Amino acid sequence: MALDDLKKFLQKMQNDSALKEEVLASSTADDVAQIALTLGFEFSGDELLRFSGKKVGRVTVKKNDVPGEYN
Repeated sequence: MALDDLKKFLQKMQNDSALKEEVLASSTADDVAQIALTLGFEFSGDELLRFSGKKVGRVTVKKNDVPGEYN
């Protein structure tokens, strides 16, 4: 189940500083989901965004609002 994989990924991230840095350097939630997929955790960027504000262990998911480009 995607929510279980998301929680397991966040637990792994709290103990892996290199993974944490990679996630924090990611531009989008979909980028984070792709990183997780390479490690065997399957969830979508949308599921990650809906998890915003929740905490797993020492990791709190926070949505960063990045201003878009305007024409």
